Amino acid sequence: MTDVVFHEIAFLLLGAAAVGLLGAALRQPVIVSFIAVGIAAAAFFDSSAETRGQIRFLAELGVSLLLFLVGLKLDWRLVRTLGPVALATGLGQVVFTAGIGYFIGLALGLGWLTSLYVAIALTFSSTIIVVKLLSDKRELETLHGRIALGFLIVQDIVVVIAMVILSTIGIGVVEERNGLTSLLTILASLAGVVLLLIVFVRYLADPLMARLARTPELLVIASIGWAATAAAIGETIGLGKELGGLAAGVSIGSTPYRDMVSARLSALRDFLLLFFFLSIGATLDLSTLGQDFTRAIVFSLFVLIGNPLIVMLIMAWMGYRARTGFLAGLTVAQISEFSLIFMAMGLSLGHVNQSAVGLVTLVGLVTIALSVYMITYSQQLYTWSKPLLRPFDFGSWRETAAENEEGKPAVDVIIFGLGRFGSQLLRRLEDAGYSVFGVDLDPQAIRRFARDGYQVRYGDVTEQEFWTELPLTQARWVVLSVPYGAILLTEADPRSGLLAAIRAHRFGGRVAITARTDEEARRLREGSGVDLVLYPFDDAATSAAKQITDLDEELSNALKEATET
Repeated sequence: MTDVVFHEIAFLLLGAAAVGLLGAALRQPVIVSFIAVGIAAAAFFDSSAETRGQIRFLAELGVSLLLFLVGLKLDWRLVRTLGPVALATGLGQVVFTAGIGYFIGLALGLGWLTSLYVAIALTFSSTIIVVKLLSDKRELETLHGRIALGFLIVQDIVVVIAMVILSTIGIGVVEERNGLTSLLTILASLAGVVLLLIVFVRYLADPLMARLARTPELLVIASIGWAATAAAIGETIGLGKELGGLAAGVSIGSTPYRDMVSARLSALRDFLLLFFFLSIGATLDLSTLGQDFTRAIVFSLFVLIGNPLIVMLIMAWMGYRARTGFLAGLTVAQISEFSLIFMAMGLSLGHVNQSAVGLVTLVGLVTIALSVYMITYSQQLYTWSKPLLRPFDFGSWRETAAENEEGKPAVDVIIFGLGRFGSQLLRRLEDAGYSVFGVDLDPQAIRRFARDGYQVRYGDVTEQEFWTELPLTQARWVVLSVPYGAILLTEADPRSGLLAAIRAHRFGGRVAITARTDEEARRLREGSGVDLVLYPFDDAATSAAKQITDLDEELSNALKEATET
């Protein structure tokens, strides 16, 4: 039987890769391809119970890891810096979408509880998809990109709150208890989790992560183990795997190593979520597809048109131009993978049936597939829609102020490698009035510079997601001061990989690189667009020789003057 399970999962993986390749050619995210594979597998293949059990296990692990990464990125202090537009747009869109969606559900014949679940599921947008699309278009640092990222973070916080509420409601649903016992259990469990988080973050997180970071592979393994263990503990005490995984991420989210962990685990997250989307696609009841199809089209039109309109109205009321509101609004024209997780949790609690999960899945397929093109061709869509958007131009006083604030770049120079030369260069440039951002893989160096108030980040730049978080669009210079093995965990020359990555991410500024010999500089410089080659040893020797000769000349002149007198 083990061989049968292995063969079936192997064919599913191959099928997912094939459909994913077709989806990539159509510029579709892998979520759409994976759900399609799940639907096809359920319709045309009869998998064994053991295979379905293995897929279910991997799906649960994938959801736990996804929520772990959400908790890892959830910086509550960031809420204070989002600004009024992100908070107002994020919360306003959630409230209006949920309210209108609820009444649409009732009008379509859904029960009040199912309508509530579906309406809440429609409020979540996919941060993963939106950030990738905006990053590919180099719009992540634009005004509408930053506003969109802000209200997507607000949505993530709403997701967290919704998951916590569902997890706590789950206590007492599976087991029959009286209301008072359930309430006391909820309060005791949550209080215990919060207390443990406070103690762990305050006393253990930083030293433990610093020790693990000395071996990056061990850091990744420990993070996966912590996420899975916390999810299991959450399930044991009745709070659910989802809340356990989320708490695990929050517990190390305040450490300097969260970006490194997040970047390293993103590929594993995508692999495990494949099984979650496969399981969702496999649960679609094709016999009710006709009835659900009409409802799915109505809800999809609401998400594709209604959500952007809600964002545009809020932003216009707050003093932003119609163009900015339109471009930011397009980013919420789809539902999220969290929408499916939210519905799956409702199914496990017995609040909704399988048909409701299938309905939201169909909405997800339609909205995600279409919104990708809407965001990709947003500028052309704005040009076509411009005559219709004039009523949304109430004024642009707030946008003008935001653009004035945007004039000053936050980062002038990015230095990769904070060894002896890189660290001194960072200090000298900061003393000269430049804003410098440092990157290194040495946790002790990062901790030392951060303690001194410098902008630094711990991370492995071989990870794709790490680059989306670097201020490349702001910087005028990138300096590669990287000895072998300092940042990239490979035996190849790390500077070649960094130069290739910089070209791939279309950095528009100038590049400086350190070299030891002219031959080394020539090899690195060929076809790489390097603007300046620095020779740390030669430059230091030249500077030292100049100081010696200058001092020697001063002494000679002083001696000559003394002799003459």
